Parts: sequence; structure tokens; C-alpha cells
Amino acid sequence: MLGEYNIMNSLEKKQITYGQRLKIAFQYAMPQIYLTQIAGWFANKRWGAVTHFVIKMFAKKYNVHMAEAAKPNFSDYVTFNEFFIRQLKEYARPINQNTDALCLPADGKISQCGHIDDELLLQAKGHSFSLRDLLAGDEELTRLFKDGEFVTTYLSPRDYHRVHMPCNGTIRKMIYVPGELFSVNPFLNTHIPNLLARNERVICLFDTDFGPMVQILVGATITASISTVWEGVINPPRTGDIRTWTYEGQSAVSLAKGQEMGAFQLGSTVINLFPKNAVKLADYLQVDTVTRVGEILAYKK
Repeated sequence: MLGEYNIMNSLEKKQITYGQRLKIAFQYAMPQIYLTQIAGWFANKRWGAVTHFVIKMFAKKYNVHMAEAAKPNFSDYVTFNEFFIRQLKEYARPINQNTDALCLPADGKISQCGHIDDELLLQAKGHSFSLRDLLAGDEELTRLFKDGEFVTTYLSPRDYHRVHMPCNGTIRKMIYVPGELFSVNPFLNTHIPNLLARNERVICLFDTDFGPMVQILVGATITASISTVWEGVINPPRTGDIRTWTYEGQSAVSLAKGQEMGAFQLGSTVINLFPKNAVKLADYLQVDTVTRVGEILAYKK
């Protein structure tokens, strides 16, 4: 009850409308997992003309830019998921070749970015969340990225939903963290405390020429699955347990700068973490900056 009181008290201070309060309350009350399972079932169905009509309506509603897709015709996709994680035409996202620069991992908008203040990251104006919570209590990772830098990128429904490598990297550890499935749109990100550290997520630790780097794929409402190129689909299953993979020797897959590393089947958000004094974030990055895979994210210090 105290938690609910604090949430409602914070909403009072923000002077939001009654309709907005209902929208927030619905996020707490709705059956997140069942909606997600239904969405995943529907998105994988092969319903021919019905599927093509749904894709067309979705593309129209969200103004999806199909001209840059490798398959630009709605009829080219046999399922909604195939459309949602559509590939782009070759060279649609040129990768910056500066060896001292890291590139943006996803199309979308910057939700927040900047310095990790001890163990606190900014979620939205008035809301911070814990690095330790985000990393599922992993002490080693928390120490590595304390006082470092972070970038949070929000992928809207219209965006390209494959995620790429900011730099050359070798996967060393991956952690699947079960959690909530709150929507991560900008409004709810502002009004649901600790949202990004509460939602389901996949944490990927890489060794890079810039030092260790974490890239986190955060799930959301109706995010049917998260996948990586080295393990395939991570969820489902959703067992409710934290799962950890470690990679050494031949199991430690290396990926090149700009190479695809994972994808969302509906959703969501990508968070990048860098150690203290490892990188300097690009000056132009700020809240609501539009991002495109391959453009400058940061420079080596």
C-alpha cells in the first residue's frame, strides 16, 4: 500500500489529467503476460490477405517508411512478425568507419543519456533508477559500470527493430532477467518509477577495444520475444527465473561494428553502458534526438 501511495502522490505532484491517471493505472492492472502471449500468437499467424491488411494498416497508422525495406511490398511478408523485424536494403544504414568512434545500435529516439551518478541512471525528469537493479544485482557488472556513461534508446512501433553493434565486440556473458512488461513509451517512462529496471530484459556483456560494454534489450507490453544472433530466441520460454550464459573460447562469438546482434518482435528499448573514463558521448545526443544505426554514439577517451 505504501508503494501505491507513493506512486499516486508523485502523480499528484505532476498534475496529470484523470485520463492519464487511468492510462497509468491500466498498466498496473492489465494482464501483461497474457496480452503478450496473444500478441505473439497473432503476430506469427499466416493468414494471407488478412495478415497483409493488418500490416498495411499498421504501416499507415505509424507512418512506416517501407521504401528503405529490403522487401518494400506488404505482400512480401507472410507473418506480421516477419514484417516487424524486416531487414533494410543494403547500405540503408551506413556505418561510420572512424576507428575511435562507436555507432548507434538502433533506430529510434534518445530517451536519456549521460553520466551514471555513482549507481544512479536517469530514467526521465524526476525519476532515476539503480544500476544494481538494472543489472539484476550482479556485483561484478555493477562495479564495472559505476560512475560510467549510459545511453537509452527508445524504439517506437514505426522503427526498424533489429539491434546492431556499436563497435567490434566479443560476447562474454548474457543474463536473461524476468520482469514486468510495462509499456516503455515516453509518457509511461516518465510516470512509472523504476520502469526500465523492472521490465523483462536481456543483458549482454561484450569485451571491446573501448573496454567492457553492456547492451541491454528491454522488453515491454506485447514484446513477444527478444532474440540474439548467437542464441536465437531467448524468450519465450518465460520461466520466471534468471538465466545466465557465459562464453569462453570457441563459444565467445565475435561481432563486427555495425553487425546485427539481436532483434525485438514488438517493442522496445536498448540501454548501453560504458565504464568510467572509457568514452565521451557525442555532443549532439540529448533527449528526443532521432537515432539511426551507424551514426556516431560516442568517441574513445
